[in-house]
Amino acid sequence: MMGVRNLPYASGRNSSDAKTPDFEATDQNLTEREMLKRNLDIFHQYSQQGWVYFKHSFYYVSPVKKNWRDSRQECLQRGADLVIINSRDEQVFTTQFKKAIWIGLTDSETEDIWKWVDGTLLSTSYWFGSEPNNFGSRDEDCVELGVYGTEMNWNDAPCRFKNFWICEKMLVL
Repeated sequence: MMGVRNLPYASGRNSSDAKTPDFEATDQNLTEREMLKRNLDIFHQYSQQGWVYFKHSFYYVSPVKKNWRDSRQECLQRGADLVIINSRDEQVFTTQFKKAIWIGLTDSETEDIWKWVDGTLLSTSYWFGSEPNNFGSRDEDCVELGVYGTEMNWNDAPCRFKNFWICEKMLVL
C-alpha cells in the first residue's frame, strides 16, 4: 500500500489539531526564513540611507549642523531620536566620529537634573574634565560629544549652538 506520510487527514478534528510536528517545523522554518529576509531588507535599506549598525541599533550621523532642538526634530522625522548612551561600548562607538555631535541628554527642564530624551535620568556619564559647568552662565543645557580624543568627552553647551547630531533607532526583531 502506497501512502503519503505526515499529511493531515480528515477526521472531524480542527485543522490546527491535524498539524503534525513536521508541518510545524516547516512552518517555523518558513517563518524564520521570512524574518531573516525581512531583517536583511531592513539592513540594506538603512545602509543605503547612511545608517550604521552597532549592537541592536542603527545610528545616523548628520552631514549638516543644527541646533539641539532642530537636530532632535530631524531624528524624530526619521523614526528615531537623538542617541541615548547606555554603555561604555556605545560611548566608544560614538566617539569614533571625531566631531562635535549632539546627543539626547539635556537639563533644560530643571538645572543640573540631566535627563535623556526618553525621560530617564542620567546614571552613567562621560563628562570631560570639570563638565558640566554651565561655563560663563551661558545656559548650557544640552550635551555634545566633544572632540577631545578620549572617551570622557561630554560637554554641556548652549542648545542654540549648531552641531552635527546622531540619531539612534533600536532594531526590533
